[in-house]
Amino acid sequence: MTTTELIEKAPCRAALLDAFSSYVSSQRGLSVHTDRAYRSDVEALLGFSVRHGASTLDDIDLRMLRAWLASQAAAKRSRATLARRGAAARTFLAWAARTDRIAVDPSLRLANARVSAPLPTVLRTGAVAAVIDTARERAGDGEAAHVRDWTLLELLYATGIRVGELCSADLRDVDLAERTLRVLGKGSKERVVPFGVPARTALVAWLETARPALARADSPDALFLGLRGGRIDPRQVRDVVHAATAAADVEDLAPHGLRHTAATHLLEGGSDLRSVQEILGHASLATTQRYTHISAERLRSAYALAHPRA
Repeated sequence: MTTTELIEKAPCRAALLDAFSSYVSSQRGLSVHTDRAYRSDVEALLGFSVRHGASTLDDIDLRMLRAWLASQAAAKRSRATLARRGAAARTFLAWAARTDRIAVDPSLRLANARVSAPLPTVLRTGAVAAVIDTARERAGDGEAAHVRDWTLLELLYATGIRVGELCSADLRDVDLAERTLRVLGKGSKERVVPFGVPARTALVAWLETARPALARADSPDALFLGLRGGRIDPRQVRDVVHAATAAADVEDLAPHGLRHTAATHLLEGGSDLRSVQEILGHASLATTQRYTHISAERLRSAYALAHPRA
């Protein structure tokens, strides 16, 4: 037997996972986060399989796959998690069949878990203004971290970029003259996103005075830095957004909520779906179309409140 077949052996399992991760990152072009999640999911599947008597990949059949997903459901995993784990298993087993690690792909008959898609939470324009204005007023004290927080809030709302895209942006990606930001999105797809005058004003303040105060000799060329001079990470950005909404006394929101809010406000302001799709970096227009439902709901709500015969 080859080392990849002996999944009950920890070193062999690690080698198999390494080979799969290499495929996911280099061949499929999926993001680092997806690669990490898929590896974790497949590792969980292999561990479950070994505990239930499997010693080779060929021992994983449709019944075992269903039992694994059923155990996840019993553990109260969300439908989104179940859907991702099912996708990870299908990707892994299809790859294993293609590379002759298994004779037959048992996941071909595995049903997809349906993910409920509730409308994302968004803030009204007045609430967003309150969040950003509060952050700008706080930045008036000149403290570098406060200026940074105001700037990243302005930029997140102005561009609708993902938090990971914000954290990975470098200084060279900003064009203040053109008011654009180049970001690397999912699937390593690059796009250029415009931003407005308020975001440019904040960026100038951050780049000219605040960022140099946080930078160290060994700091990276990251657009945004943490308090110790390293590249800011998504957790820090989430903390900033949560703190900003609390300070403005508006509904709590995560960075992705600002992305949803920006998309909704673009559509409500008259932007077409294709333009919003390009700005957000959605691979499918169907993903962008979710925001038309939000706008329609708001329109019905406004009509019901304002029209005498609603």
